[in-house]
Amino acid sequence: MRLLHEGKAKQVYATEEPGVVLIRFKDDATAFDGKKRGSIEDKGRLNARMSAIFFEYLEGKGIPTHYLGTAGERELRARRVEIIRVEVVVRNVAAGSLAKRLGLAEGTVLARPVLELYLKDDELGDPLINRYHVRALGLAADAEMDRAEELALAVNDLLSAYLEPRGLKLIDFKLEFGRDDSGTVLLADEISPDTCRFWDRETGERLDKDRFRRDLGGVADAYREVLRRLERR
Repeated sequence: MRLLHEGKAKQVYATEEPGVVLIRFKDDATAFDGKKRGSIEDKGRLNARMSAIFFEYLEGKGIPTHYLGTAGERELRARRVEIIRVEVVVRNVAAGSLAKRLGLAEGTVLARPVLELYLKDDELGDPLINRYHVRALGLAADAEMDRAEELALAVNDLLSAYLEPRGLKLIDFKLEFGRDDSGTVLLADEISPDTCRFWDRETGERLDKDRFRRDLGGVADAYREVLRRLERR
């Protein structure tokens, strides 16, 4: 297979199927715009499985995604899309950069979800932007961003409801979107503890990449615990 793109956590390969790519999840881990690097045992397999579970759930609820199925323990089949260079972040509870920027104590529940946009650019550190920047840089049409934001807020509602009976609280998460050949905006990339903050609803224990960022230890065990809960029937 021909490698099309390699990022910090995934590789994307062309396949013999027209319009279909293979996404391979790596065990590599980075934080703070690549300043901290390491590896999380079995992360690729765990994140591929969790992303598959989330995408299948969301597809069943009417959210259009690039997901087409699994192709191995750490590979997903997906529609080939042109990624929109705007990351959409939805926050339900103050944590991470939002807590620092607004002077809020981590764990402060927000009165309503906050939606933020970030320029997808590793070299610039994925800076915070707004819709005026999106227009000025020609990153996406207004209708595309309207759709991406609508889907992001719908995903927030769906995932929050899905995670609650599994004892997980959705603190915040990052989504990426892409355009398919017809110009349709689809949810893309991944949904995992790499891109979401998951806290235990009872104890507040962090079960996501913050354990790697903050040297809390037990990173792989936290990822496995999230998967165990997602697979609970």
